[in-house]
Amino acid sequence: MSKILLKIDGKEIEAEEGMTLLEAARDGGIEIPALCHHEKLEPYGACRICTVEAEKNGRSKLVVSCVYPVEKGLNVTTRSEKIDRVRKTILELLLSHAPDSEKLLELAAEYGANKDRFEKEPSFCVHCGLCVRYCAEIKGKFAVGFINRGSRREINFLPELAAAECWKCKECFPLCPTSALQAAFVFTEAQFSETPAFETDSGNKY
Repeated sequence: MSKILLKIDGKEIEAEEGMTLLEAARDGGIEIPALCHHEKLEPYGACRICTVEAEKNGRSKLVVSCVYPVEKGLNVTTRSEKIDRVRKTILELLLSHAPDSEKLLELAAEYGANKDRFEKEPSFCVHCGLCVRYCAEIKGKFAVGFINRGSRREINFLPELAAAECWKCKECFPLCPTSALQAAFVFTEAQFSETPAFETDSGNKY
């Protein structure tokens, strides 16, 4: 596999073809915040916290680093006033859904985000999809998925599968950036009632 040279925060980075900017940066010791990224899962680009500025041939644009591929001669900036403003706004929106998430509050302190800026809609889910994707891509069980659409979208466990699979697994629980996944599962397991069909990322319904 061929090597690609680019600059990230002024540091020359040698990356492999096919890598994303997030992967290249982290390999080079440069940390970029990300909530929906996991090294074992396919890139998703849902949370947008990893947004950076990429410049080439005098033209720059904001890109989502966990899905944007490395390019020869690219000059990437991971922190600037513009980037910090973008992350600040994203965090304020996410905090309206998960106001007590320790991970979000830590990032909010770093970027000066106001957790009370937007009206609270406490679903406790920030739609990172880590639990859904891990269950589907790694475990192949499809015991958890998304229900509803738009602002009402949230994750939900399929009771029959959850009862059979999740108690002995729970591998997706530590991935949840809002620490709400455990509560959602316990609630669903306790109800054991009919659950609306949910969708996988491929659009299939279960």
